[in-house]
Amino acid sequence: MTSAAHDRPTLAGRTILMSGGSRGIGLAIAERAARDGANVAIIAKTDTPHPKLEGTIHTAAEAIEAAGGKALPILGDVRDDDSVADAVARTVEAFGGIDIVVNNASAIDLSPTSEMAMKKYDLMQDINCRGSYLLSKTALPHLEKSEAAHVLTLSPPLNLNPKWAGQHLGYTIAKYGMSLVTLGLAEELRDRRIAANSLWPRTTIATAAVQNLLGGAETVARSRDPQIMSDAAYEILTRDPATCTGNFFIDDEVLAEAGVTDMSVYGPPLEELELDLFLDA
Repeated sequence: MTSAAHDRPTLAGRTILMSGGSRGIGLAIAERAARDGANVAIIAKTDTPHPKLEGTIHTAAEAIEAAGGKALPILGDVRDDDSVADAVARTVEAFGGIDIVVNNASAIDLSPTSEMAMKKYDLMQDINCRGSYLLSKTALPHLEKSEAAHVLTLSPPLNLNPKWAGQHLGYTIAKYGMSLVTLGLAEELRDRRIAANSLWPRTTIATAAVQNLLGGAETVARSRDPQIMSDAAYEILTRDPATCTGNFFIDDEVLAEAGVTDMSVYGPPLEELELDLFLDA
């Protein structure tokens, strides 16, 4: 859809299918799209409140609708073929198609190889890498029917500095697997006008994962607001899929390219922030 006032595309009437999205970056992206009047289906496992995790698929749906969109909360597991197929079918039934897939669901364990439980390794591979591949693949027949098809995966640039694999090999394999989904789909689907891009934050983002796993309140204080990722995702998802594909975007670079010069609305000055994983200083 296009805004007559600004003569630029919007997400009005577009349908997004997102993995995760009950909280944090995923929910912020969903709410930003909802402000345009987008339809947002989320497939996630949080059906009831968790003591350490704010939000469920139901509270996310309420937030999406309060922002102006239509929501479809789907209790499901991105690791399970039948569950993903059901989510795709229900999204198409509810909204008539799928324009955008957002691979947001992700598990994290930064243990070194000697301490990594294979159960955790398998969980990260199944959610991060396989889940992103499966959701994209399953939605593909519907993306092919869209005039503005995008697959956006929240994963880092493929930085082969040995530092990253050396610090947390299991997690690096899982996240780079997501990035390979972007690299491969962009090339495979180029002639079908289906964009595939990755988006990663310059700094840590104030989310439950940072609070619970990456340093607690001290790291949260040195993190940017999830809104920076949602604004960057919006810029990407409103671009022409024929020309915007195969990119590994960094959030503040996307916004700077769009003309945003003041990043202070998202958090402290850059020199006071914590650089995110996979980005060299």
